Amino acid sequence: MNKTVEDKSFCFAIKLVELYKGITNTEKEFIMSKQLLRSGTSIGANIAEAQQAQSRADFISKLSIALKESCETDYWLRLLHATGYINDASFSLYISDCREIEKMLTAIIKSAKPQAFP
Repeated sequence: MNKTVEDKSFCFAIKLVELYKGITNTEKEFIMSKQLLRSGTSIGANIAEAQQAQSRADFISKLSIALKESCETDYWLRLLHATGYINDASFSLYISDCREIEKMLTAIIKSAKPQAFP
C-alpha cells in the first residue's frame, strides 16, 4: 500500500484534533465539530485496518470506508466554514488536505480492483 496516504491521513487527523480543540474551547461548538473529529480520524483508522486485510476484497472495502469518511469530513468542513466556525485561510488548508486524501484513496482503490476484460 502507498505509505504516503497513511502518513497523510495521520497528520490530517492530528490537525483535526487541534481544530476540534480550538472550536470547542473558543466557539463552544460541540456537535458539528465532534462529527468532523469522528469522520476525520476514522479515515486513517480504516487505512490502518486495510494494511491487515484478509483479502483483496477486504482491502478495497476498508479503503472504500476510508474514502466515504473523507467525503463526510469534506462535508463537515464545508458546513463549519459556511457557518463561520472555520475562517477562509484555515478552511483552504483543511479542505485541500482532505481532497488530496480523497484523490489518493480513489487512485489506490481503482488500482486494487481487478481489471475487467473486454
